[in-house]
Amino acid sequence: MFTGIVLAKGRLTSITERGGDLELGIDAAGLDSARLGIGDSISVQGACLTVTRRQGSCFFADVSRETMAKTTLGKLKAGSSVNLEPSLRAGDALGGHMVSGHVDALGVLRQLTEDARSRRMEFELPADLMRFVAPKGSICINGVSLTVNKVEGPRFDVNIIPHTLKETTLGGLGIDDEVNIEIDVVARYLERLMTKTGT
Repeated sequence: MFTGIVLAKGRLTSITERGGDLELGIDAAGLDSARLGIGDSISVQGACLTVTRRQGSCFFADVSRETMAKTTLGKLKAGSSVNLEPSLRAGDALGGHMVSGHVDALGVLRQLTEDARSRRMEFELPADLMRFVAPKGSICINGVSLTVNKVEGPRFDVNIIPHTLKETTLGGLGIDDEVNIEIDVVARYLERLMTKTGT
């Protein structure tokens, strides 16, 4: 479990084929190495991965082809920056919202405008997920917990403050770039509880 509060930006150092799957190598010099033990979970661009080995400031994680295809991880190249967040520990502050690290869909940045010192970004989502997105609700974009401003049709927008633009990969997004989206897990469970199953 994560909170959507990115603790560091890492750098993708390698993409290696291993027995049909892929292994990513990520330089995480900005993170406390104690949070990167073998077997620990870490959010990389919003996708939950498991640390399989360490080498200096780098950690390595196996990624299935399905994950590479369903997230932006499959489009990254060596040298790409990635948002990193170690898993939540008992007693840690819950600064964002509850995030599972299970990407629901790829969103697309459709509009970008400067809004005072912030940057307003409008994203498009698959229509079947928009029922989970609500004004002033939470959403996770590339592993960053954000508050939804407005919802209209298949689109929603958020404001990104200067600190977040600097400290995460969101500041490097351009029009038509894809992002990893995780809807609010509470909204998904509420829908499940309210849906008649016929049993």
